[in-house]
Amino acid sequence: MPYRDDIEERRIRREENRRRRRKQERIRRMILGGLTAVIGIAVIATAVLVTKRLIGRKQVDPADVAVPEYVNVNLLTPNEYSRPQIPLEKVNGIVVHYVANPCSTALENRNYFEGLKDQTGSKTTSVSSHFVIGLEGEVVQCVPLNEVAYASNNRNSDTISIECCHPDETGKFYDSTYQTLVNLCAYLCVEFDLKPDDVIRHYDVTGKICPKYFVDYPEKWEDFHKDVKKAIKILKK
Repeated sequence: MPYRDDIEERRIRREENRRRRRKQERIRRMILGGLTAVIGIAVIATAVLVTKRLIGRKQVDPADVAVPEYVNVNLLTPNEYSRPQIPLEKVNGIVVHYVANPCSTALENRNYFEGLKDQTGSKTTSVSSHFVIGLEGEVVQCVPLNEVAYASNNRNSDTISIECCHPDETGKFYDSTYQTLVNLCAYLCVEFDLKPDDVIRHYDVTGKICPKYFVDYPEKWEDFHKDVKKAIKILKK
């Protein structure tokens, strides 16, 4: 009966092959299931951390925050182009800019924002900032902290904007301007329960080369963050 034995042997091999394939399929499903679980856990963990950071952050009404004594409050006249009086209900960051107009003063830049209210015609410009820091470290406040300024594009709705004056085309700030910027950012971080990393460049929002010096020299931006961190520690003592 060699023929029957041969048929039986082939049947046994086919059965073994089927069992082997079923086992491999179970293993493959287990591996895929494990990977899916790991990825799912990672996604959930990331979401929890982000949510915890936002929820855990002290909710501060911008209207309750007073500006430092060294700030000269010179608010813009309410108008649709530079002070639209749109409520700023939360602050999740601070955006640093440079004025891109060498040797101009803080007051001159404030007055430029003010002059936008008189625009006529179809081509109009909408721009402003909460603060402008001058060449000697003076600070002018243009927009209240509880109102939106037109400075940071899609981050206007949850950030405070700071424009900085500079002496030349490099965009590098005088030490006086730089130190005031550090101090003002640290103060706002403490008041709004922010971290140094919540202080960003306009460049980080849109890719615009602003503030130019900190975009051209990212290591200087890292140094700035370190200085803000030190200033925050001093304020919290």
